[in-house]
Amino acid sequence: MGLLAAASLVWVKAPTVVTWKLAVLVSEFGHLLLVVPLVVGVVAAVQARSGESRVPWVTLVLVALTVISLLRPVVSAWRVASTLPARMEAAFGVRFPDREPIRLAALWAPPPQTRVTVETKEVLTPGTSVPLKLDFYRAVRPAGTPAPCVVVIHGGGWDSGDREQLSALNHRLAGRGFAVAAISYRLAPAHRWPAQLDDVVANLQYLRREAAALGIDPSRLVLLGRSAGGQLATAVGYRSDQPGIRGVVAYYAPHDLHFAWAWTKERDVLDSFSLMRNYLGGSPEEQKQAFTAASAYLAVTPRTPPTLLVHGQNDSLVWHRQSERLAERLAEEKVPHVFVSLPWAVHAFDFNPNGPAGQLATYALDSFLAAVTR
Repeated sequence: MGLLAAASLVWVKAPTVVTWKLAVLVSEFGHLLLVVPLVVGVVAAVQARSGESRVPWVTLVLVALTVISLLRPVVSAWRVASTLPARMEAAFGVRFPDREPIRLAALWAPPPQTRVTVETKEVLTPGTSVPLKLDFYRAVRPAGTPAPCVVVIHGGGWDSGDREQLSALNHRLAGRGFAVAAISYRLAPAHRWPAQLDDVVANLQYLRREAAALGIDPSRLVLLGRSAGGQLATAVGYRSDQPGIRGVVAYYAPHDLHFAWAWTKERDVLDSFSLMRNYLGGSPEEQKQAFTAASAYLAVTPRTPPTLLVHGQNDSLVWHRQSERLAERLAEEKVPHVFVSLPWAVHAFDFNPNGPAGQLATYALDSFLAAVTR
């Protein structure tokens, strides 16, 4: 019964932080838990067949419901995967050639991952006195061929998180020939918007200055952010006019903070009112300019960089509608984009890069990078 209750989180939004973390487990690792209900089912079937008990028939029904729930992410991912290559090709003109969007074998036996040496740099934002750390993952590629660079902006509600967050993707991208700069930014409430935007811009300026030493091509930069980092990625990518930005990637991020405030409920999973007050300095009535400047949704134009959005429909921390609305605006302005909507997935679905959502997000990212950094 306990596993069935947990597995039900692939159908509904988690109501608390604890159940959200449980939802990440069952939605992205649930296929590894299948052995539990299957063993219980076999034992119950044997007992039922022998007539030893009436209860096992009820057990078999519960087992079936558990198995169906644990398999939902895999089945749903397979459906999303069936159309994803064609969607990426239609939007960006490139179909990623060397693999399928999801590989069933990798769900149970993840492939070995490339590991590169991480070089830690220091970046000083103008007007500040304390340098920020930047972790640089040098691209694995022939010498003398400057690499595109993916600038990774961490999540954490603007008041937590760090550049080492979910670093497996950074190593993987470096192994595929992309340099990665995992950057830091000052955190709320000690530092409020636009400090975070200034820090991201300072990191971009540093990468351009040091491009030759880092072996990167400063004209081929891509911003990638998760959650709060995704908000920064789209805000900087759409508003800052920084040169060299070829594309923007946002996983499960808020893009319209006016909209977020209007639809937030008191004492929600993250206490979102408090997060936004700490980040932006008050309510929209008190800090209208800050809310507007931080909302990429309000900055979309035909010149907006190509964009990849990935979001789970069961996300109880950042409403799926945030990415959906941004995709609608991008379509209105005819900006090349793809929105990968994952019916079962929750916030931080890429915690398991080899899970159903993790594989799809990585495939979409690979296709996007291949297209925009050509």
